[in-house]
Amino acid sequence: MAKILLRERLVPNIHILEVYSPDIARKCKPGQFVIIMPDEHGERIPLTIADWDRKKGSVTSVFMVVGTSTHKLSILKAGDEIPVFVGPLGRPSEIKKYGTVLCAGGCFGIAAIYPLARALKKAGNKVITVLDVKANYLLYWEDKLRAESDLLFISARDSFYDCKDYIPRTLKNIMKKESEIHRVHSIGCTYLMSTCSEATKPYGIKTIVSLNPIMVDGTGMCGACRVTVDGKTKFACVDGPDFDGHLVDWEELFSRRKSYFEDEIQSLCYWEKKEFP
Repeated sequence: MAKILLRERLVPNIHILEVYSPDIARKCKPGQFVIIMPDEHGERIPLTIADWDRKKGSVTSVFMVVGTSTHKLSILKAGDEIPVFVGPLGRPSEIKKYGTVLCAGGCFGIAAIYPLARALKKAGNKVITVLDVKANYLLYWEDKLRAESDLLFISARDSFYDCKDYIPRTLKNIMKKESEIHRVHSIGCTYLMSTCSEATKPYGIKTIVSLNPIMVDGTGMCGACRVTVDGKTKFACVDGPDFDGHLVDWEELFSRRKSYFEDEIQSLCYWEKKEFP
């Protein structure tokens, strides 16, 4: 059992979860994730590691409330215990001095790019961060990311900030203004990552995405997280989650992510009616 140190809502539908797990905290690296079960009746779900404190022994993730398991997580509180908290899993992101690196994130991906931006900055890169939100009240961790970025851009649909363009156009505008961008990292929903990859492809800029397909065990045993990259089958949990966004079969990934859509709706309805634990 792992004890929850903090669980609170950051913005509507997005929560922060801090768990006491010294063994995982000692080994965390940017780009990795944990597998978690909210209770003994729940499913195993992956959450990207957003931060860690090796001295405190804590691991932090930020998640969006979507299905039954994330709804269950969203009502837990400090002091509660969860039966499964496994990690760190996945290959860490490659960190070295590239030059200028652009990090783009949206919704839960805003938190996920934080340790990446921090590590890239520490490695001597110029870090440009782009945050994409539907409205200004959905933005969080702005100060944390601004502290690790040389330039930070925020795009919101409600015109609260200077830019209200969708992220592909924002990226194109930045790429035209910057003399040279050597690498792009994009983390967020599948749509955001696919459109970021599409936007950078004409410029030939290496674009790394953190894929989030359906996942069960997180160790390559079940095969549920298989994706096609450069025409080859890969397992996101052990071969990734980082992949070259220009080589991902996005159409297949979108299709596979919808496999249990109706089942997830039914599960949430049954749980809300208290028809199962």
